[in-house]
Amino acid sequence: MPADRFRFRGPVLAEYASRPEASRGRLHQEPEAEERTPHERDRDRILHSGAFRKLRNKTQVFMFSEGDYFRTRLTHSLEVAQITRSLCRSLGLNEDLGEALALAHDFGHTPFGHAGEHALDTALEPYGGFDHNDQTLRLVTCLEQRYAAFDGLNLTWECLEGLIKHNGPVPGTPSRTVAELALRINLDLRNQASAEAQVASVADDIAYDAHDIEDGLRAGLFDVEVLSSVPLASAIVDAILSQYGKLESGRMAHEIYRHVTDMLCRDLLAETRRRLAALRPDSAEAVRAATGPLVAFSDAVREADAVLKTFLHNHMYRHYKVNRMATKASRVVSELFELLAERPYCLPGEWQIEDRLGTPEDRALLIADYIAGMTDRYALLEHRRLFDLETIR
Repeated sequence: MPADRFRFRGPVLAEYASRPEASRGRLHQEPEAEERTPHERDRDRILHSGAFRKLRNKTQVFMFSEGDYFRTRLTHSLEVAQITRSLCRSLGLNEDLGEALALAHDFGHTPFGHAGEHALDTALEPYGGFDHNDQTLRLVTCLEQRYAAFDGLNLTWECLEGLIKHNGPVPGTPSRTVAELALRINLDLRNQASAEAQVASVADDIAYDAHDIEDGLRAGLFDVEVLSSVPLASAIVDAILSQYGKLESGRMAHEIYRHVTDMLCRDLLAETRRRLAALRPDSAEAVRAATGPLVAFSDAVREADAVLKTFLHNHMYRHYKVNRMATKASRVVSELFELLAERPYCLPGEWQIEDRLGTPEDRALLIADYIAGMTDRYALLEHRRLFDLETIR
């Protein structure tokens, strides 16, 4: 692709950035857009997808019935995208690729968050289990059926690579989904991801660390005094109290959220620039060939962040109120799967795909695709349709 194929559309890219004119292309060949780079087009296809719209009614931590103020998968993804774009700009990276990866990274999540995923993983244990990152890949390569010329969104190689390596290189035996795709394109599974994908991955951590603190405080699962037992949060709380004095609870929660986000982003940029100076990568391929990640926190902040995650696990994700919701949600997903596996012809007509209803494994994977694509609301409605005698349709 000619280097001048795309006119200037933003900040000048660093040598180590993923360059749109050097894209490795798409699974299905198609003419490029005249006014958009390949990665702008990826982002736009993601934004217009059905999977993206469904994120609005998928649980992050709290179900929709807990209130409209708490984060959903959609608002979480938008916050990850904002952080990713800001960090990419500071580092001279391809903002459009980073944003596309951030917006799509949670496509594969089931209804009811991790409770739903655990239930589906248990149901699919005989067939290799369920993983939401794998499901994201299935959505963007085959399950989104909107375009006349192909299944999926036909994203660029760089976007697919970033989604597959959201948690880093893929060692050992890849999953069935990744292995099937690897037969069609070389995914460089054991190499590092692009710098943009690395940014999107760490931005995911930054976003949920910060907004789970805010949501946990607003929900009353813990208070500022208890949070101050965490070293990373303690210094931030002290700085806010020193500058503003005592604040009402909503303002305090948001100030902690923004200070945590800012501190983590600043540390990430400083450590990444230190690694850039040491490695001196002169291309995106040099980033992929590195022995370790380029984008990372410093050792001190990584350790402090691990303590914060332990705190959130103990005081939020394992809080009895969250556990009660998770128990009910898990039962809904499990019962849906069990009934549909036993009676697959209760599936809606468009899901009764004959060549996927034959073997138990094919049938189980089809049902998993169906359930994973549900929103919280739809899963509850479908459960009532199948189990409530007074609900006819």
